[in-house]
Amino acid sequence: MAEFSGKSVVVTGGSLGMGRACAERFARAGGKVLIVANDKASVDAAVGDIGENAVGFVGDVRRESDMQAAIGEAVTRNGGVDILACCAGIQRYGTVVDTPEDVWDDVLDINLKGIFLVSKFAIPEMRKRGGGAIVAISSVQSYASQAGVAAYTASKGAINALVRAMALDHAPDNITVNAVCPASIDTPMLRWAADLWKGDSTADETVQAWGKGHPLGRVGKASEVADLVAFLASDKARFITGADMKIDGGVMSKLGIVLPD
Repeated sequence: MAEFSGKSVVVTGGSLGMGRACAERFARAGGKVLIVANDKASVDAAVGDIGENAVGFVGDVRRESDMQAAIGEAVTRNGGVDILACCAGIQRYGTVVDTPEDVWDDVLDINLKGIFLVSKFAIPEMRKRGGGAIVAISSVQSYASQAGVAAYTASKGAINALVRAMALDHAPDNITVNAVCPASIDTPMLRWAADLWKGDSTADETVQAWGKGHPLGRVGKASEVADLVAFLASDKARFITGADMKIDGGVMSKLGIVLPD
């Protein structure tokens, strides 16, 4: 595939999980990918595995100077910015009563502010190229919430709202902005959560149990999310903007009410 040949792609959170899968997907299709993450070891590993179509940038999505420098690196290395995939995110547990203020700030800063900051510098570069595409990773928890994830759910709902605002603001620039809303996807973050909540089970057993809560009977794959992100960033999706698309194994179609046997 060469659908992204000649395209400059920036992927935040691109060294692990869904971000890593997105970086691999774009690079495999000919894109020149800048992987942005704050952990040098994982950035170096991702770049090494993906190969010549990927370069790395170690930076924190919460820092304006880092995101300005990251976009500058994409311009220097790859000539500009055509596609931005915002995949950086963290999950933390707690109600508004028991969530510490610094944890709340971390979740909102990484999940939401990071999109704002990197977009602030990517959009002017997209204008120079005559347009572009931004895709942000949100969550099904932007629509409905489990208990005890106040900061996470708030950040994901806000992402969908920000995507709508950006889509309107930058449609005249020929820039599309969309959100992808996964349910449970088998990533290091999901495995971290499974280990946290496994109780007497194993993490694998916990992931399998969570998968059974989806009508398709399994959790999703990061590569499946990457395929949707790639579609929304492609020329095939130029008339789609301001959308939030579920990729959830049917979980949001299912009510908790069960009829008796």
